[in-house]
Amino acid sequence: MGKENEAIAMEVDGPKSNNSDQINPRYSINVLQLLKSAQMQHGLRHGDYARYRRYCTARLRRLYKSLKFTHGRGKYTRRAINESTVTEVRYLHMVLYTAERAWSHAMEKRQLLDGPNAKQRIYLIGRLRKAVKWADLFSGLCAAKGDSRTSLEAEAYASYMNGLLLFEQDRNWDTALKNFISSRAVYEELGKYGDLENQVLCRERVEELEPSIRYCRHKIGESNLKTSELLQIGEMEGPALDLFKAKLEAAMAEARSQQAASLTEFHWLGHRFPISNAKTRVAILKAQELEKDLHGPTADSIPAEKKLAVFDKIFTAYHEARSFIRSDLVSAGNADSVKDELNGLDKAVSAVLGQRTIERNQLLVSIAKSKLTRRRDDKNEKVTKPEELVRLYDLLLQNTADLSDLVSSGRDRKPEEVEFTEDCDLRSTAFRAQRCFYLAKSYSSAGKRAEAYVLYCHARSLAENALKKFQTVTSTDEVTIKELRTLNNECRANSCIEHATGIMEHEKVSENLSKKVSTISLSGVDKKVEKFLLEKLDVYESAVGEPNVKSVPRIEVFPPAFQSIPRNPIVLDLAYNCIDFPSLENRMKKDKKGFISRLWR
Repeated sequence: MGKENEAIAMEVDGPKSNNSDQINPRYSINVLQLLKSAQMQHGLRHGDYARYRRYCTARLRRLYKSLKFTHGRGKYTRRAINESTVTEVRYLHMVLYTAERAWSHAMEKRQLLDGPNAKQRIYLIGRLRKAVKWADLFSGLCAAKGDSRTSLEAEAYASYMNGLLLFEQDRNWDTALKNFISSRAVYEELGKYGDLENQVLCRERVEELEPSIRYCRHKIGESNLKTSELLQIGEMEGPALDLFKAKLEAAMAEARSQQAASLTEFHWLGHRFPISNAKTRVAILKAQELEKDLHGPTADSIPAEKKLAVFDKIFTAYHEARSFIRSDLVSAGNADSVKDELNGLDKAVSAVLGQRTIERNQLLVSIAKSKLTRRRDDKNEKVTKPEELVRLYDLLLQNTADLSDLVSSGRDRKPEEVEFTEDCDLRSTAFRAQRCFYLAKSYSSAGKRAEAYVLYCHARSLAENALKKFQTVTSTDEVTIKELRTLNNECRANSCIEHATGIMEHEKVSENLSKKVSTISLSGVDKKVEKFLLEKLDVYESAVGEPNVKSVPRIEVFPPAFQSIPRNPIVLDLAYNCIDFPSLENRMKKDKKGFISRLWR
């Protein structure tokens, strides 16, 4: 596809009959289609800007060699590109890929783990300036040497690069807004013409430019854009949005660092733990902001996959906070009071992390239950089995036990901690009843009726005990009580079904046994012995059997029986020891010794 796009992009248009057009041909490059195909095939599908930069460098090297536009041997001598130099469309490609190489290098620096430092950011802005320089040169050359469509696309590309530079510099937001709007206007017009692929690419670029335009208006003050809307924009995908995401993340980190100054204590179960490290404050504040999305008024409208992604971010933030706390513990020295506070803070953060882990596993249970009731998923995925729910409830029981042990590990326990431990015990009884129910389902699907019946009865007793405990507690959980009542009814119904099914199968055992006994003969030979396929080739009858009945195919006997075959006779030479052979000493050559014997030789 990339080669076809390059072939399309390297076309030279203009009628051959016009002499002026033959002298000054107009080149045609489908800029957006050429760049999109190169970016998607060489790293930017996965955000690998280093790979794309290496591709641009290799592409430029091939262009330099093919055009014989090298910069000297040994000593570098710069060769300028102007209108008189452009005698072929590949010269325009050379300028375009030079701008792309500088832009991809800047984006590579932007993707560093801890973000670019002051020196790296200066280098990043320098590479963006170079990309803007080559993009402006490309626009000017296309205006002089390209057709109208190529000139428009080059102008939109240059405006986009200028907007990115101002966006990164955090200044001249009105100028950046004008550049982005002009680029969007060009792509909106170009999206109305051409083939379907070109229209789709132009619409995608318009959608990618829209968040940057809204953010510029937000910085200028022309729009009342909320922080939540900015975060929703930041979840969009596309290479043109990577700089916007980095800028948004930096702005959110700066806002968190400012808010973290007011977060001096961490409250947990009646305890107040002071937070002295600024990095710990930022990490905890980030986790608390993400928790608001899960427990806010709009939590029910968030899809399950997005909730799982939010849980992963919460876990990352709390793990970062714990790492900062433990590094502070190492550097605390012999200060016992500071160590006690840090140990308490570590315990509190670990407990909150355990609570979120239980919530995430409960979400996985709800997803698995919804898939269990359906035969096929919407995306043709595998159906959830009861064994998977048993495994999830095992995880929940382990998480609850770990959290209860963590909370009850202190010496001076407050009433809140005692109440929290009792709540963990109540949840574990409910989880145990649910686990027993789905374990019974797995035995039922395997055809083990007696085991399933006993497990259903045990699950019902566990559910009744859990209901009694929940009803005695003042702070009742209505959702859990409703689930336990439903579980109690399902256990009773399924136990009756398993009991009836087991009795029916037991009655059928005698019938099946009588049928099998009736087919047995006293001679030890069955009444009806099916022949193999090779023995009934003249009969049109299947040797595999019915598709709905499990039977052994009768094609040929395997393994085949042993057969006697002729063998060469074995000859034993026994006469050799009984033969007297004649002496051959007189015919053997004798050695002659002495001086005289040598003379007569």
